[in-house]
Amino acid sequence: MDKKELRRYVLNNAVLYKGKANLKAVVGHLIGKFPELKKDMMTFMKDLRKVIDEVNSLSVEKQKKELEKLGMIEKVKKEIKLFDFLKVKKGEKVITAFPPEPSKYLHIGHAKSIFLNYLLAKEYKGKFYLRFEDTNPELVDNEFYDIILEDIKWLGIKPDKVQYASDNMDLFYDFGEKLIKSGDAYVCYCSSDTIRDNRMKKLECKCRYVDTKENLENWKNFFKAKEKSCVVRLKGDMKSKNGVMRDPTIFRIINKKHPRVGKKYTVWPTYEFQNSVMDGYFKVSYRLRGKEFEAMSELQKYLQKLLRFKVTKTYEFARFNMKGILSSGRVIREKISKKELIGWDDPRLTTLIALRRRGFLSEAIEDFVVSTGISKSESTMTWDDLIIKNKRIIDDVANRYFFIAKPKKIKIKGFSGKDVSAPLHPDHLDRGSRKLKVNGDFYVEDSLKRGKNYRFMHLFNFKDKEIVSEEFDKDLKAQLLHWLPVSKDLVKVKILMDDGKFISGLCEPDVSKLKVGDLVQFVRFGFCRLDKKGKTLEFIFTHR
Repeated sequence: MDKKELRRYVLNNAVLYKGKANLKAVVGHLIGKFPELKKDMMTFMKDLRKVIDEVNSLSVEKQKKELEKLGMIEKVKKEIKLFDFLKVKKGEKVITAFPPEPSKYLHIGHAKSIFLNYLLAKEYKGKFYLRFEDTNPELVDNEFYDIILEDIKWLGIKPDKVQYASDNMDLFYDFGEKLIKSGDAYVCYCSSDTIRDNRMKKLECKCRYVDTKENLENWKNFFKAKEKSCVVRLKGDMKSKNGVMRDPTIFRIINKKHPRVGKKYTVWPTYEFQNSVMDGYFKVSYRLRGKEFEAMSELQKYLQKLLRFKVTKTYEFARFNMKGILSSGRVIREKISKKELIGWDDPRLTTLIALRRRGFLSEAIEDFVVSTGISKSESTMTWDDLIIKNKRIIDDVANRYFFIAKPKKIKIKGFSGKDVSAPLHPDHLDRGSRKLKVNGDFYVEDSLKRGKNYRFMHLFNFKDKEIVSEEFDKDLKAQLLHWLPVSKDLVKVKILMDDGKFISGLCEPDVSKLKVGDLVQFVRFGFCRLDKKGKTLEFIFTHR
């Protein structure tokens, strides 16, 4: 690959990822596309690092201009066209938002909404807001504020503003009162059962026809009323085919203590109302979200028009299903309580905390969710689809080590012993090597057959437990084996597999230097992430 072509790929990556080309991502992509580069990795990496430093020193605008001159590669064109269907006007101020409720763990489906809104904002030099929709104290849990912030940080996303809906209660009250005064909302004293039945039957209730003066008095008394004694409803259309529009509740009374504001408030806006107000008041121009919000979109636009906001343009896309993946929150909670799952970070789940713990990288998550597209048609994906994205990146990141499960001890005749040096990564010799002191005793996990040639990696050829030669001989047709020397310095390891079971074994001494969170590749076994350190190192199996 010539340097011009290399620079083009680096510029491509930089433009897609906030102006900073990522070494790991570029290497993973190029090695996957041009495997012949492995023949001289030292020269390739030297050239690549130089180009990345040069490109990252440029502004995003200069990167784009240079890329256009060199000729955009297909992926860049595809990414830029991702949002063309929105028909964003030149110079239009773009503000997007992702509004999680701090009541649960984010999963890979949320990651799609997060990335799409974030990338849309960045594509048009706009702003991205992270907004905690925390106006239901019955659901909000304090721990999830920090968990969600940590997830967002791990994804590599830096919001231009972090908002808390519960900080805007007076704003909601002001707009609620405006709707009461304009005759577009009313206090309803019907029971929840009556409201539900009337909405099903498309019948209006008598509370709808109270005059404005009495309704304003009811609004004032609403703040002193008992829980469940009344609600505030919007005058929608009780005949509408969209059930959401049949006089929806916009305020209710909840006496439970809120984790951020305590018992300062008892009157709380519903999700639909506070969402409409927050989007309108803070001038959120675009929202990309799942199809489950499609019915609510009509109500949001109606509310924003009533309140004289500029209407937020929304687009609801279909979810993607992960084949064979447990996704029901209710079922997951049951399995956790029965100890069938470790917790919400169980590596068999697709919560972001679980994916991170398992060893998936945020760049792979982004590549995966964006690749599912923005469509109204549902798609079905598999673990393999995600693994392919992740492997392209971590193959370059993960150092190599030997791990032997169920070790079998053998002795090789004709070998006096020596110190062996093996590279930490075959394509990155500059990372150094690990040292192994070897005598004639070894641990293997394969069952050896008589009369068959074998070769120990980085060592020698043998047959019937006796050395044949120490030189690599491609004509020998020897089966390649990984191994460990019998030594008191070996490290005990156990690996949590993707079926929830542990595999135990031994590993070479240098793994004890790893830090929790480090990704490795156990040769001929798979990629793993160090999860816990102790007398026995605990890893989690990522994938092969």
